[in-house]
Amino acid sequence: MNAVTDTSRLLEQTSFRIHPVILAGGSGTRLWPLSRASYPKQLLPLTSEHTLLQETVLRNLSDAGYAEPIIVCNEDHRFMIEEQLQQVGVSAQQIILEPVGRNTGPALTAAALLLNRREPGAMMLVQPADHAIGAVEALHMAVQAGLSPADAGRLVTFGIKPTRPETGYGYIKIGPVLEGADHVRHVDRFVEKPDAETAARYLDSGAFLWNSGIFLMSASHYLDQVGQLHPAMLEACEQAVERGQEDLGFFRLDRGTFANAPALSIDRAVMEHTAQAAVIPVDMAWNDLGSWQALHEVGDADAEGNVISGDVIAHDVSNSYLRADGKLLAVIGLDNVVVVNTDDAVLVAAADRVGEVGQIVEALKQRNRQESLGHRKTNRPWGSYMSVDTGERFQVKRLTVKPGEKLSLQKHFHRSEHWVVVHGTAMVERDGESMLVRENESVYIPIGAAHRLGNPGKLPLHLIEVQSGSYLGEDDIVRLADSYGRL
Repeated sequence: MNAVTDTSRLLEQTSFRIHPVILAGGSGTRLWPLSRASYPKQLLPLTSEHTLLQETVLRNLSDAGYAEPIIVCNEDHRFMIEEQLQQVGVSAQQIILEPVGRNTGPALTAAALLLNRREPGAMMLVQPADHAIGAVEALHMAVQAGLSPADAGRLVTFGIKPTRPETGYGYIKIGPVLEGADHVRHVDRFVEKPDAETAARYLDSGAFLWNSGIFLMSASHYLDQVGQLHPAMLEACEQAVERGQEDLGFFRLDRGTFANAPALSIDRAVMEHTAQAAVIPVDMAWNDLGSWQALHEVGDADAEGNVISGDVIAHDVSNSYLRADGKLLAVIGLDNVVVVNTDDAVLVAAADRVGEVGQIVEALKQRNRQESLGHRKTNRPWGSYMSVDTGERFQVKRLTVKPGEKLSLQKHFHRSEHWVVVHGTAMVERDGESMLVRENESVYIPIGAAHRLGNPGKLPLHLIEVQSGSYLGEDDIVRLADSYGRL
């Protein structure tokens, strides 16, 4: 009997139904140039063919005693997240949209309020969407051990047995065993990221665990603690939920009131202050994938200690992480480095300094560089577009429209467009006229014309778009009608 089946049978002996709450709102800037604001690391396939979000939802399947997941995410990522769930055959119980990032404390509080409305006292398994867990069965068994304490009011977290004096993680000092729960310990205290000497002392003592950021708690008990410890956070989230609204199958929190919530993590808001914190030590091959060095650690290294992904040729290279997500990458005569390329950027760093990547991202933001925000390929709910070439008064893009989807009805004041169909058949609306445009045919959209592009077929539609005019920015769009609520 495998661990998932074993856990399922154990859960059947209880009255618990576990609701995975997946926090997917991070930006993952430490994995630039691959992870960017418009396409953060949780939406990328970094360790397998599945994205980190997909890996997270797949380890919480219903045959292990779990309900459909609740996902809290940035509103700009909602359609990508919905599509990634569809790709792995998972339906979300609810996707909650954060109109503005306020850290994990308010995100979880909003999710707990909505869940507690439907199922008072519901049991939540709270997880970040961007962590790797190699031993999923160990997580399931630890969850089983924490169910009774969580039902009794404990806010249970899962501590990772440390394997090295890591300075990049927070720590938990464990206290005595919880009465009636052999595998559960009181939390003595939470500790911020230590220096190297302190981390070595923690490791030697055996009294400290890494803080995984994964929690098991009932929604009602968590909300009680938020109300006691951070009433302003609870009030802001209550108003954001009350004034929120359903939007194309998503739940959109009210922007104005949610923005008033203190921007605090779950740890800072609740776990570091509550008397109800408990911890379960667990060895589940956990990694928060917070840096390129972390990806090196979890990857399959070759005989020279290199982890290689993509179109890479390495000669006399050792102990390095090499990834090509764009052009061919050739590396010669280096040791202990990280080299990553994409279509529009290249990162070269000493492996022990990849923690400074955030400074590069900040410099890009200060210079208003697009490379901090998105890739050349931009995803939209209808498909995607990629910039091919740009110059004075012109821009060339490659568009892909998904079957059955269509862009908004729109017009431009400063540019005209010329569409050439490469593959498929396009349905084009232009100033009230509708026409089919087939492969090797084209259509012209003059400045000011109300127009719309759709794909009536069953295969993706591919086009080349040539824009020309005095201004070619994406904000030169006046939407007249839209299927995705973007007016």
